[in-house]
Amino acid sequence: MKKITLYDNQRSGKVIFLVIALIAVIAVMLISNNLVKALAQQERERMNIWAKATERLAKSQPDADFEFLLSIIEQNNSIPVLVADDNFNIIEYRNFNLPDRNDAAEPGFEQLSEKNRTYLLKRLKAPGGDTPLDVMAQTNPHFIEVEIFDNTYQYIYYEDSILLKRLGLYPYVQLAVMLTLILIIYIAVIYTKRAEQNRVWVGLSKETAHQLGTPISSLMAWSQYLEATGADPEITREIDKDVKRLSVIAERFSKIGSVPELNLEYLNDVVSGSLDYMKNRISGKVSITMHLDEDDHGVRLSRPLFEWVMENLTKNAVDAMDGEGKIDISTGSDKNCVYIEVKDNGKGIARKNFKTVFNPGFTTKKRGWGLGLTLVKRIIEEYHGGKIYVKSSEPHIATVFRIELPKA
Repeated sequence: MKKITLYDNQRSGKVIFLVIALIAVIAVMLISNNLVKALAQQERERMNIWAKATERLAKSQPDADFEFLLSIIEQNNSIPVLVADDNFNIIEYRNFNLPDRNDAAEPGFEQLSEKNRTYLLKRLKAPGGDTPLDVMAQTNPHFIEVEIFDNTYQYIYYEDSILLKRLGLYPYVQLAVMLTLILIIYIAVIYTKRAEQNRVWVGLSKETAHQLGTPISSLMAWSQYLEATGADPEITREIDKDVKRLSVIAERFSKIGSVPELNLEYLNDVVSGSLDYMKNRISGKVSITMHLDEDDHGVRLSRPLFEWVMENLTKNAVDAMDGEGKIDISTGSDKNCVYIEVKDNGKGIARKNFKTVFNPGFTTKKRGWGLGLTLVKRIIEEYHGGKIYVKSSEPHIATVFRIELPKA
């Protein structure tokens, strides 16, 4: 199986972009997490200092520097703190956003409303339920045991500050923002490449149509000359057929890039007409059988372009069978669409390549550009509002391409 280098390069470019983006996201996440951990460590150290100041203030002598110890305690205006005895009696609280705003002046615990007292007790018990506070102080880093007097202890429970909690969410917010930006950039790059490919398609098609014009005119003149000189009429008729065929091909290429005019056509008639030319120009070892629906459904399509689609699918089937086998073409209708199925008993397509076969540059032929099915997909989906896909494939038994078109 051969894949054109252009297709490989495009896929490699996408993989490289995604890998670089993933590395950048991981790096930012690590840096942010390390910053949050460092700030959390600083808060733990501050609370240890706060706890020691509280302990020294309780044990201080009359000549102690009360102002210094009180200044350390008063400096905590961001970290939520509860001070309680071993019976869960709350002695002091700081920096909590209480649910009852009427207690905003922070009176003593007993003067708080019932709602606020219940709220603070739940915060004190939440980490360990009814576990004794001396046990919690040994197992939970957010509890600090402070000896007030001999064998008399108080327990300090603290939570992360609002700033630290917000910073803890920051890496995830940053991750979401980065992933969104990466997605936007990726989509923009894909659409830019697609627009460039479209311009190449259109330019190549228009130039091909233009270049075919001169030899077609010349061949028509030579055909008329041969007929005038008494050449075998059978020869001139065959030449005229191929000249007309080239004219049709040139017309098809000229329609690429512009919105084609869609006319009401009958599906069976178009399918039959598109295969008339092919039947006489493929191997005699290939049989083409048509199973046309009794109801010849009306559809809106560009006949020259749709005939091109059918010829491409037929050629693709002949190549898949190495010039020997059977092609079955059937038409029908479902609830909202009409369909055409092209089945051959060729080499088949691996399931992983059901979508890949329509990518530009993908081909299984030793010679070929891998553009036929890409062109088919473009004509069906962009110009006719339908869809084409590989319905099923089993090597040397049956590969089925299905085209679906809206009903007229």
